[in-house]
Formats: sequence, C-alpha cells, structure tokens
Amino acid sequence: MIADSAKIDDFDMKILTAMQIDAGLSQRDLAEKVGMSQNACWRRLQRLHSLGLIRGSHSEIDLQALGLDLTVFVMIRTRHHSREWSEQFRAHVEKLPEVIDFYRIGGEWDYLIKVVTKGMSGYDAFYQKLITDFDLATVTGFFSMEAIINNRPVDLGKLR
Repeated sequence: MIADSAKIDDFDMKILTAMQIDAGLSQRDLAEKVGMSQNACWRRLQRLHSLGLIRGSHSEIDLQALGLDLTVFVMIRTRHHSREWSEQFRAHVEKLPEVIDFYRIGGEWDYLIKVVTKGMSGYDAFYQKLITDFDLATVTGFFSMEAIINNRPVDLGKLR
C-alpha cells in the first residue's frame, strides 16, 4: 500500500494506464497522451518508479511464433505446509524456465503454475523436473486451447 504522503492523482493514473498499454512510449508521446508538459510528466514518471508503482517495462513476445505452443495451468496440492518446505519448493519452481507465473493459492489447491513449452513432450519434461525430489500429493494440468484475454491492462480508472 502506498503511504498517505504519496497521493496518486488523476494524472498519475493516466500515466500508469498509458504505461500498461505501451511502456515504449517516448516521453513526448506519453506527455501528450496524458495532457502534461514533458518535464512534468517525466518527474511524475520518476516518482511512480521510486514509489514502486512501475516495476520495469516489458515487451510482449509471440511465444507461439517461437515454437512455445502449449500453455498449461498446473494445479498442485501438497501434504507439506512448513515454511522450510515451502521455501525449498519455491526455489525449485523458480529455477524451471518453463514457468511464467507462480502463485500460492487458497481453497482446495495449494499452488498454481502457468507453464509455456513446446508441445506435450516439452510439458512432460517439465513435469518430470517439477516432481523430482518433491513429495506432491496431487499434480494436474489444464491445457489451454485458446487465450481469449491475455495480459489485459487493468482499467485503473474504474477499479480505483
């Protein structure tokens, strides 16, 4: 949560919204888009970075064009819930290059992992690495057939 002294106003929200959609905007284009001078916009952008509201910029890459044609949502249930086991498991999963998202979740399952890989054989190789040296109660995969909404920018104006 942002400290009270770090108030976020409508201009900040416009900058954050614009950066979600296209982090590669030039300073001039960003300033024009949000209705500010370049200098004022640059200062606000720097402040948003320093507050940790902007944590880098990324390019969207067409993974299928690179042969990474299978997306799997892996659900995991474990018998172990100690801090030590959880830290070891997290470190293990973080080393697996196929993992693009990793969550600890509530409900019937303990973890959700989003994996991208080259086909079923790629997923099988990932699965073998995932279960190596870890006693997991249940591991199941849900295979994506189509990404309908993927990496959609958050509508900050409506959720605020």
